[in-house]
Amino acid sequence: NRQVIGVDLQGHGRTPLGTRPIDITAIGADMAELVEELGYDQVDVLGYSFGGGVALHMAAGAPDKVRRLVIASAPFARNGFFPEMLPQQEAVSGAMAEMMKETPMYRSYGAVAPDVSEFPKLLDAMGAAMRVDYDASDAVAKLSMPVMLIFGDSDMIRPEHIVEFYQKLGGGLRDAGWMRENMAKNRLAILPGLTHYETFAAPALVSTALPFLDGESGAQSWAGQVSGE
Repeated sequence: NRQVIGVDLQGHGRTPLGTRPIDITAIGADMAELVEELGYDQVDVLGYSFGGGVALHMAAGAPDKVRRLVIASAPFARNGFFPEMLPQQEAVSGAMAEMMKETPMYRSYGAVAPDVSEFPKLLDAMGAAMRVDYDASDAVAKLSMPVMLIFGDSDMIRPEHIVEFYQKLGGGLRDAGWMRENMAKNRLAILPGLTHYETFAAPALVSTALPFLDGESGAQSWAGQVSGE
């Protein structure tokens, strides 16, 4: 029952890399401009991994354009990754292009990219972006719309960071109360049995995000259950 606008971000899918460095804040601004160009006043936004960071910056930079926001498997700061992930990210470069040609990542890219010869340049650009330290706490503080965070229970994001992210959004700070009177407006979901590399394709991601995007909780308070309301 929804129209889905799937965007190929800079250098990804059918979108050329161009000469601009990969910058997540700039790409977030691209998304806000795209919504404007398409003639929409507001959209619901769901972003996964790198796209989750883009969604965060889109919503922080143009909160009037985002009605509800879902961020899946993305940290708000670089230290949110498990420590062993950082050297792997720092090592990403065009020198890896040949060895990656048998991976699902390259095969997906090669199926639609306007110029597959740009793949090494894309790896160089992504590696340069991942070597930059960042903390988007200021962007998180600007999120005025309802937000849901979704992670796999075996994600590459540290559980402590996931909790900190949710707390920055006002959740996980106190008991909600038996009447749900202290319930935070934002949501957190940990999907069982999923890694970072599977969450985006898991049916559970959709079934978890859609009720939130539709403004439905699916839950009834204890008092409501007892009274039958």
